[in-house]
Amino acid sequence: MILIHVCCGPCLLYPLAWFRERGIEVVGYFYNPNIHPYREFKARIKALEEVEALKGLNILWDKNYGLRWFIKETLMVWENPQKRCERCYVVRLKQTVKKALELKAEAFTTTLLYSIYQRHNLIREIAEDLSHKYKIPFFYEDFRKGYQLGQQEALNIGIYRQAYCGCVFSEEERYSKTRKKELNKSLKKEE
Repeated sequence: MILIHVCCGPCLLYPLAWFRERGIEVVGYFYNPNIHPYREFKARIKALEEVEALKGLNILWDKNYGLRWFIKETLMVWENPQKRCERCYVVRLKQTVKKALELKAEAFTTTLLYSIYQRHNLIREIAEDLSHKYKIPFFYEDFRKGYQLGQQEALNIGIYRQAYCGCVFSEEERYSKTRKKELNKSLKKEE
């Protein structure tokens, strides 16, 4: 069994189909203290519960709203999007590794590898580091190739699809033209 960290319902659809086509058993794990506001957090839980029921998948839940903790964890790096996202990935993947070890899973992975908007190479690097540190295999697959298929399925079944990664900083960047410009400048400097 592979434990798959699940950020949301739509991002699970393609990876789940991929695993099932290959006869690989997966269990989902929802742990996302980054999601803001509370209404968004609840909407993502509801959408994932719909996928859980529709697909007959076992999902382990951490439904604690973690905004205060997340802000504390990312406050020192909030102006640097690369570092902020890195910290967020580390927090969620480290907790996934701990849960995988507790369950005696064969490996762990994440639906973050599905999104075309996430920092794919950084996610992979962090997961590989955690794999080495905690002595549990990281199952890598570039699920982005199925992004459109997963999004179309989410539309077809009518589940909620979010418009940003979930964190308060991302929400601001989504709506603020000034913040988008600042973000683009920051990311170009890092390249």
